[in-house]
Parts: sequence; structure tokens; C-alpha cells
Amino acid sequence: MIHSKRSILYSFLCAFHLQFAICSSSTHHADSFLITCGEAKTPTEMEDGRVFESDLGNTLVNISPLSHTIVSNFEMGVPKILSSARVFTTSSIYTFTTNKIGRHWLRLHFYPVNNTRFDLNSAVFSVEANGITLIHEFSFFRDNLSFPLFKEYIIEVTGSNSGKLVLGLLPWDNSIAFINGIEILFVPDKQFTSKMLSIPLGSVLELPTHVGFETVFRLNMGGPNLSPINDSLWRKWGSDESFLVNPAAARNVSVNPSSIRHHNGVSTDIAPNSVYATAQEMADANVNNQRFNISWLFEVEQGFAYFIRLHFCDIVGSRLHELVFDVYINNQSAIESFDVSSRAKGLSSAYFVDFFTNVSMGSNRILVQVGPSRLGGYLPTAVLNGLEIMKMSNPSDSLDGRLAAYLDSNEIKDSKKMRMIIVISSCLGVGFVLILLVLIVFTVFLCFRHKKKPKDDDDDGPVAWSPLPMYVGNSGTKFSSNTFGSTTASHSLSQILSFSEVRDATRNFDKSLLLGSGGFGKVYKGVLENGLVVAVKRGNPRSQQGLVEFKTEIEMLSKLRHRHLVSLIGYCEEQNEMILVYEYMAGGPLRQHLYGSNLPPLTWKQRLEIGVGAAKGLHYLHTGVAETIIHRDVKTTNILLDENLDAKVADFGLSKFGPSLNQTHVSTAVKGSFGYLDPEYFRRQQLTEKSDVYSFGVVMLEMLCARPAINPTLPREQVNIAEWAMNWQKKGELEKIMDPDLMGFVNLESLRKYGETAQKCLSENGNERPSMGDVLWNLEYALQLQEVGNGSGGDVDGISDIPDRIPDVESVHSIDIETVSDLESNGT
Repeated sequence: MIHSKRSILYSFLCAFHLQFAICSSSTHHADSFLITCGEAKTPTEMEDGRVFESDLGNTLVNISPLSHTIVSNFEMGVPKILSSARVFTTSSIYTFTTNKIGRHWLRLHFYPVNNTRFDLNSAVFSVEANGITLIHEFSFFRDNLSFPLFKEYIIEVTGSNSGKLVLGLLPWDNSIAFINGIEILFVPDKQFTSKMLSIPLGSVLELPTHVGFETVFRLNMGGPNLSPINDSLWRKWGSDESFLVNPAAARNVSVNPSSIRHHNGVSTDIAPNSVYATAQEMADANVNNQRFNISWLFEVEQGFAYFIRLHFCDIVGSRLHELVFDVYINNQSAIESFDVSSRAKGLSSAYFVDFFTNVSMGSNRILVQVGPSRLGGYLPTAVLNGLEIMKMSNPSDSLDGRLAAYLDSNEIKDSKKMRMIIVISSCLGVGFVLILLVLIVFTVFLCFRHKKKPKDDDDDGPVAWSPLPMYVGNSGTKFSSNTFGSTTASHSLSQILSFSEVRDATRNFDKSLLLGSGGFGKVYKGVLENGLVVAVKRGNPRSQQGLVEFKTEIEMLSKLRHRHLVSLIGYCEEQNEMILVYEYMAGGPLRQHLYGSNLPPLTWKQRLEIGVGAAKGLHYLHTGVAETIIHRDVKTTNILLDENLDAKVADFGLSKFGPSLNQTHVSTAVKGSFGYLDPEYFRRQQLTEKSDVYSFGVVMLEMLCARPAINPTLPREQVNIAEWAMNWQKKGELEKIMDPDLMGFVNLESLRKYGETAQKCLSENGNERPSMGDVLWNLEYALQLQEVGNGSGGDVDGISDIPDRIPDVESVHSIDIETVSDLESNGT
């Protein structure tokens, strides 16, 4: 009966306090956005009293590119903010101009609105904010979610962000992205102290400012769920009951919320009074010496660091220093003999403590416990009033573990299959060994009887000439068999051309039509009989290495058709000739647009678009065909531009099929171009698609700095662009070495994203590099950031000089950067 009256009294007090909270939380914050996305043209008032504005018509909110694709359906029981959504068919960004620099709450609402236009349940997309990956390849269907998704983050807005919070949404695999609502609110300066205790206990740590946070749990111990109406910062607080390991070990206690005091620098925004007015206290076990703990168990994502905040308030003691207890996190002592009233400067006074812990791979749990002090003379009890657990972004600037899993999944699968192969192999027994010995003897016998056959791989050694079969492209391409006219019967894709046709097309290889030359041979401009302009690459018949490249090029390109890969039109193998005929790229190689020519400089937007195009081509090679293809010679001379400056990847002579299902890599001789070679591949001779990612990172730096990958005429520290540029990137001053022609036209946020992406591509460890799909994502995002800035260059106008700039890039055209394969074939 007494307990029932106490509950009724507490309910009355909470109701009174709730009315007070409505008044206080509905006040307008100086730096806040409440945005409903989609169809709402008038403000939407929520049940908690907050008013959400439309994402259109607000001068401080910008959408780029503007999407008019909206869906809505007012369902029963669904909050108004979730009844409509804005749908994006291409990568897009919201830009919010904030009034203050510092941390901001970012809350996102997702709900797949039923509609006849789009299947939002099947949408697959990623979300990023100010360079932090929030969600990676999320889907309601794949994640088996049937309820609205609410995500809360803390994102830093810095001066280098120009006071902007940029939210990017990226559809994956030709899917769509959508969002229903967005909340942004400035985090008060006193909300986070600069110190936190490490677990296991060690030195006091500084709370970093550059990381992002994601709220994983926020609980009101011993009390009810609290909605944003109860919190001055619009936070939600859940009940802790489902997380109690042994509910019988705890009991709910509460006091009047208005009795809570705030001393010792604790702000009233830290947590609502309703949180400090309730607690879980140790239950009375009716024994003289209570020696048990209250335990809460939380499942979290492994491989991340976590920020843990515990809220305490002595609402059970009758005098100071009476309540003293111990606190544990993950079975480690966090605080011994914790005197709450002493720390909080009084009874019923709010207090909190911040902790930091790493959840290693192989563990996905955080255990929080409170129990009586091991010292005598105190109340044999312990309390906890509230708890917050926040995930911290990892070194890859990600808050989604699926991004790391995506990068490592191939290696994990391969290692499992390799272990299976080892087990099976070990079980084959002596019989297999005997059979193997017989085969070896027979093979040796054949070697003595017959002339040794040449290798058909790309390893060193003589290669015999053999006629090539005719490779026919996919019938589903946009090219028809009659596209390429000829004096002979019409040819299909990758047609065999006669030597006379090629000779006529190039006017007998007229020197005036020479486009360039490389390790394989010379390239001429030509016109086929049907008027099609082509590029003709004539190989050196005496080059055995050229023969391997010739065969590889035909084999690879005959199977590929992509708008960002140079198409192979045909080839000729008559009269000991090795001739490849490609579509003509009027813009020529990317390199000549960057340095060593008199062509007009590319704008930053053009460079980003070229990077996006090339990344799409490489991403297709790695994931878009049945068998992974590793290009192995990504460089600016192998990225060609058409008349519209659209980029296409070319020259597949060194390409290699990727590892099979039971392999993690391909073991092969090291080939590629100096300055672009993956150092891990060079050391181990183990090739993966991440080798292309490294080379592409070098290409990104060439596009930014307008200088070659290797320039031996420069001072020693500047010779290698990767080493030199990364030194500046780590100092956060990459703008000091960019092409002077870009000065005043680059959005600094776009440059920051670009530099971070290049840095990740150039990681020494291949497993730490992103996939080409992720590189593509980041480049598209950098492009969107540039377009938001309208190329005004306001962010970099203050940089009037670049003292560390390379002096004379005009001289680099005379430097011949040979490939490793060229040097091998020359015997050097």
C-alpha cells in the first residue's frame, strides 16, 4: 500500500515536471534545424510540441542536386515526420549553414513510406556527414527492419567546414536513397568535458575533437522512457529493464524531480532532472552482508572505441558520505569507494563520470556494474541513475562496422577456404603422394623427349607466336556487327582486320598521324573505310613482351564493354604484325592536360569528374565482371579523354585476372610503372585489386598537383609525389602544393575530402585501402561539395603564394617513366 501511494505521488510529480519541460524544451535554440523532407509545404507540428519546417525554402539549407522526387502516404499510427520522404536517384547532399562552430547533434529519421513510385524497402544507400561515414550500404529489407530507423550522431563543425554541416546520401548499385527527417542542434560547450577515464584504468585521456559519435544507448535507470519533450536538447531516454542481467538484484527508487540540484559545474543540459530523480538501487537481500552487484549488459559493435557516461545522484542516503560504492566496466575496476554526495557537493545533486574503452575484435559486449564498497562503515548498497554509451568513429572516419567488413570480406572468405583446402589436402593420404611421384617422373621424361614449351603467363621468358582466336563481344552491347565497314565481310566486336585495311586507314602509318609511342609500340590516328576514326597501336614484332601484352589486351577487352573503358574495335595479326585498333579518344591522355603541354588547364570540377569516370571504369573491372580484373598499370597516360573530357581507362596489356575463390592474392612477377607501383605488391609479389587502388591514389595526386609521379630533377624530398604530398596531407596543408591554376577556385571542404581519400588509397597495408567503389563514393562526394561551393573559391582566396610549389614542370615531358615490365624485357 505504501509502495502504491509512492508510485502515484511520483507519477503526479513527473506529470507536473513534464509540463514544465514542455515549456522549456520548446524554446527556440540559437543554432537548430528541424527539417521534414518531402512533400510538406507547411510546418509540421509534432506531438511533443516541436515544429518541423520543410527542407525547401530555408535559406540556411541547400540540397544539391535538388531532387523533386518525393513520396508520401499518411499512414495510421505513423508520426507526421515519417509520412513523407525525399528520394534521391543520384548521390546528393544537404548543406546546413550553422551559426556556431563546434559539436552538433545530428538526428536522422528513416521510414520506407508505402507508395506506388519507389520501393523504399529495397533501397540500398550510404550516408556521410562532414567526412564521417555514418551508414554504409544500409537497406530496410536486407537488415530485416520493419520499424522506423532513428539515428543520432554528434558531428564536429569546424572553421575549415566554413560553418557548414554537410550531409551526403549515396545510392548503391543503381538503387535509390531517401530520408524523412533531419534534426540538428548545437551541443552546449559544457556538455562534454575534455577529460575521460580509460578502461582498464590508466591515464586520463583527452576527448578528441575531430571524431564523430553515434549514440548507441541512452538509458534512464529505474525510470520510464523519456521523449524529446522531457529533454532540453531533444534527446530520447529509454528504460534499462531489458538490459539488467538479474532484475531481482535491483529495485526502482525515485524522488521529486524538482528536488534535484546542480553543483560542481554540472550543467542542467547534461541530463534532465527526471533522470537524476530515478535510479536502480541494490535490492534488499535480507542478509547482513550484501556482496552482489547490479549488472547491465549491452551488445555493441566490435572493433570500435566507446565513450561511456554514467550519471549518479545520491537520492537514497540520509546524510553526506553515507553512500559509498564501487563501479566496474567490463569486469575492470572503474571507480573504487565512490562517494557520490562528496563528488556532487550534496545530496540529491547531479554528477556524472566519463569513461573510454575499446571493444576489441572478438568481443561485442560492454558490462556495467555497481556494487557495495569493500570498505566497511557505509550503506551496503549502490545506485546508478543514468547511462549513455556512444560509439566513436574509427581511424577510417567511419561509424559503421560494415564498411570495414566490406573491405576485408574477400580476405576473410579466402582465408576460410584456404583452411578448408589445407584440411582436405591433409586427408588425402599416402596414396595421393605416390600418384604425384609417378606424375612427376612422367613429366620429367616428357621434358627430355620434347622441346620445352614457352610460358603462356606474363612471367619472363620467350613467347612463341600463335594465331589468336576471334573474340566476340557481348550481344547486348550498343554496338552492332555492321558498325565497322570493311572491304571484307562485316566484322563483329573485336573484329579481325586485314593488314591492308589498317595500312589504308593510317595512310601507310604516316608520321603526321602519329599520336604517341610507348613500350608496346607506336600509336597512329586512322580512319576506317566506313569513316570511323580510330586509334591504331602497332606493336614491335621483335618484342616478346609485346606479344604477351597483345594477347592479354585482346583477351581482356573482348570481354568488356563499359562507358568508362576504351573499346577495342579490332586487331590484326597478319605478316607477323601485332596491331590493336581502338576507339579514338580526341582528348588524348589525361597527363597532357595536366602538364608538359600548352593545353588549357583543367578546372577542379573537370578534374573531379575525370577522377569519377576513371574510378567507375576501375570499379567495373574489379566487381562488374564474372572474374575480377586487375589493371596493374593505372597511370595518367592510361586514362584517356574524349572530346567532352569524359574519362576512359585504357591499355590492358599488363592486366591480370584476380585471385580465385581459394586465394587471397595472385602471385606474379612485379610489373607496372615506377611511381605508381603498390609497395606491398613490390615487396611480396602478391597482386590484389588494392594494387590498382594505390596506383589510382598516385593519379589523384597528379591531378591535384599537376606534376609527374616521379621527377628526379626535383629536390630529394619532392621526387616521389606520393611521399611528398602525403607529408603535406598529414600536416593538413595539402592546398599548399596544389596546381597554382586552381588557386581561388577550389572549395576547401572538397579538397579535404579529396586529400583524405588519396591518403587512404596510399596506405602501406593493402587491407587498409578502400575499395574502388568507396573511392568512387568519396570522389562523387568531393564533386558535390565543390558544386555546393559553386566554385567560388572563397575558402582558398586567402592563399596568395605557394612557396613549396614544384618549380618547372614544363621540363618533365622529356623524362621517360618506364614500366617495370619494360625494364625486365630489356634486361636491366
